[in-house]
Amino acid sequence: MASLVVAAVFLLQGALFHPPQAAAFKVLPADGSLTHQQITEAAFLRKMAEVCRDVAADRGREFTLPINNKLKATDVQRACSNSYSSLLKISTFSLAISQTSISNAAVDRKQFSTAHHFDNEDFKNGRDLITQGIAAVKVSMKKGRYLSARSSLGAACHTLQDFYSHSNWVEMGSTAPFSPLIRPELPLNNLAGRNTKTCKSCVGKDCSDNILQEVLQQKILTSGYFSILLPTKPGGKCSHGGLLDSTSYRDPTGGINKDGISSSHGFLHQRAAEMAINATIELLEDIRVATGNVAFFRLMGLSQTSVLAFVFDTTGSMSNYIAEAKRVTFSIIDSRRGTPEEPSEYILVPFNDQGFGPLMKTENADIFKVRINSLSASDGSNPGMCLSGLLLTLTQAHPSSDIFVFTDASVKDPELKSAVEAMTQITKSTVTFLLTNSISSRSQQNVLLSRLLSQSDIQLYRDLAHISGGQTIEVTNSTLSQATAVIMDAIATGLVTVLYIERSPAIAGFFSFMLDPSLSNVTVYVTGDSPVFTLYSPTGVSQSGSVANGPLGSILTVGNLKRFKINNQPGEWKINISSTSSYTLKVIGQSSLDVLVYFVEIIEGGHGDSWAQSFTRPFIGRSATLFVSVTGGVSVTVTDVLLVEASGSAVVNGTIKAVGATDFLVNVDRIPEGAFVVQLKGLLNDSSSTGRFQRQSPTQYKGSRITITAHSQNIAQPGVPFGLNFTVTSNTTGGNYTIRARTDLGFSVSFPRYLILVAGGSAQRSVTLTAPSDTESGTDFTLTIEAEAPGSIDLNYAIVQFTVSTANAIFSGFYALSMCLSFSCFFVSHFV
Repeated sequence: MASLVVAAVFLLQGALFHPPQAAAFKVLPADGSLTHQQITEAAFLRKMAEVCRDVAADRGREFTLPINNKLKATDVQRACSNSYSSLLKISTFSLAISQTSISNAAVDRKQFSTAHHFDNEDFKNGRDLITQGIAAVKVSMKKGRYLSARSSLGAACHTLQDFYSHSNWVEMGSTAPFSPLIRPELPLNNLAGRNTKTCKSCVGKDCSDNILQEVLQQKILTSGYFSILLPTKPGGKCSHGGLLDSTSYRDPTGGINKDGISSSHGFLHQRAAEMAINATIELLEDIRVATGNVAFFRLMGLSQTSVLAFVFDTTGSMSNYIAEAKRVTFSIIDSRRGTPEEPSEYILVPFNDQGFGPLMKTENADIFKVRINSLSASDGSNPGMCLSGLLLTLTQAHPSSDIFVFTDASVKDPELKSAVEAMTQITKSTVTFLLTNSISSRSQQNVLLSRLLSQSDIQLYRDLAHISGGQTIEVTNSTLSQATAVIMDAIATGLVTVLYIERSPAIAGFFSFMLDPSLSNVTVYVTGDSPVFTLYSPTGVSQSGSVANGPLGSILTVGNLKRFKINNQPGEWKINISSTSSYTLKVIGQSSLDVLVYFVEIIEGGHGDSWAQSFTRPFIGRSATLFVSVTGGVSVTVTDVLLVEASGSAVVNGTIKAVGATDFLVNVDRIPEGAFVVQLKGLLNDSSSTGRFQRQSPTQYKGSRITITAHSQNIAQPGVPFGLNFTVTSNTTGGNYTIRARTDLGFSVSFPRYLILVAGGSAQRSVTLTAPSDTESGTDFTLTIEAEAPGSIDLNYAIVQFTVSTANAIFSGFYALSMCLSFSCFFVSHFV
């Protein structure tokens, strides 16, 4: 990951009806009010600065950074690096803030949940949500699941922050956060009773004195009531307020929310936001004390959390190859020891023609080497269960992992190809295949792989690699060691994709790409059986692909891949490629600027838009909106955001609208028919580095004409079977649909294997899952449900997130709590 993250998120549009919503601390910037993201980011920066200041003091180091709400990520990163005498990662720091903010915004899905927003004086259930969320963060951190921890953290922060906007805590003159919200052992005292009158009507639009004086003097805690449709509330109670709150028109009229400057109590917005920042800092400190600085830095993204995973074929035909593969992997592991690029976790999954697994996971490099060294070839030479092993790895590894698959044969389980593609897109992990003929005789080492694997076998591996942004490298036993350089490139920190192009069938092409001053260690890969190419620098200097060392750099040939390490020169580069068979072009480098892409569902309303990450494929041919957020402290201007067909030249242009200093909304009128990538172009405005830049999402995306919706309360109890209904709708193709379901923690799941649909029809079925009885309370996990059309011509999935809890799973404040994961499903959001 790089130090400047450009987070691009799809906001899905097209619903026929968008009900209105009320406001909370906003998600998108408006009228100078502080947003949930700004509150969360300010708390992150201040807390990290405080931790690094204390570390510096303990180590006798100087720390001069002023700690206030004007901190920038780059300032904190530099100061913290000085405290630790090593360069900490601003790249993943920015990413951690973005991931937490995304889950923070997603709480607005809970539009009717009083507990999630502290409406209707629902303090106990709101506190339960926060403390259970904190517990989930700590459990996830203990298990090394930092993305899951950030998801739980963002949700807990949203509810905690809304307390200060929706209650009268600020109006009571409080000068510190309400600590019982994060400490379940402390009592919630002096709460307003249901029959306690708390407000009087506002004078016209003036609500500055509508909370009863006796309530403020006696420090009685209350919050506003809210409803869009039903103007009902207990007599004498405060309302949330705002044009869309029907309760605010009933005596006592008006409201008390401080969501923005223009809100009913907008004159207190800044104080409420500052209190929310301090409360978020208090929550972060509680987590740090419980987990320690090392784990806390990983949660914040300021230290390495990368994963290195190997999937090994151990069939008999691999016997000689395994020994060389061990030597190569040992060399890679040892080269990263004690460096900032040392992986935080290692994963090993073996497979053969009889089975796959078990998955081995460890943080200890020596233990990992011992396990790799214990691998041995089994009897047999039939196709192996490669995709089963890869799917297990994708399910268990952290998102954005680097996965390397060693094999010499076709797959025994090709029916899993679509499932692997989907899981690759979900996790954004990069998969590289190393394919060998494993011929032991030296005289036969140069036998082409195509003589042992059919072109369709090789193409399957290429397709999966392309989807993930990885490579398919065809090597022999004697040339495997040369692939070490390619593997080392792939696991380098700060890696970004400038361009990735696939041409199948082969079409000659003349391609251009922009290199900016922030890039270093730029590498061009051309992969294929017979590509001929020439690279041109911005000044017109050229070098042929047949020249190993030339004016533009050096070329290493590894089987069917040419690795061109170029001498970086900012400007527009061009490359001309011709080939008689399919080929790929990939340009990568290390940089402070990257692109991160998410799909989300839009939540529209009268006070602005909110969004939540969507865990399903977008609908082909329909419009969408990208939310592009630039973070990391470097100023850029985004000029183009494009959806580019992965294997063609068609482009869908986006219309860009700035919605903040570093945030943009980009409208596209359709999702392409086939696989596509997101390409972003712009200008660097930083005083020390100016010029044009270009980035591309490494992972390909696909749309679908299948929709899946899944409804759940998202709480599972250990040892108790849990039923979840889901609906599959076929918009074009009828027939027998294949259904698959799995959890990322391997919990027991039962589901129907097939369901029959008519074209344009839908069917509902259920999944039953059970978390083991010894599952720790606070454990997060995900359930993935897939529906594949007849003939594997289309596939879509829905992912539902759960938390295992021994506490009461259903809060009385929920009118209706559901998660709808579908491209055609939209929500009434309680808050902006």
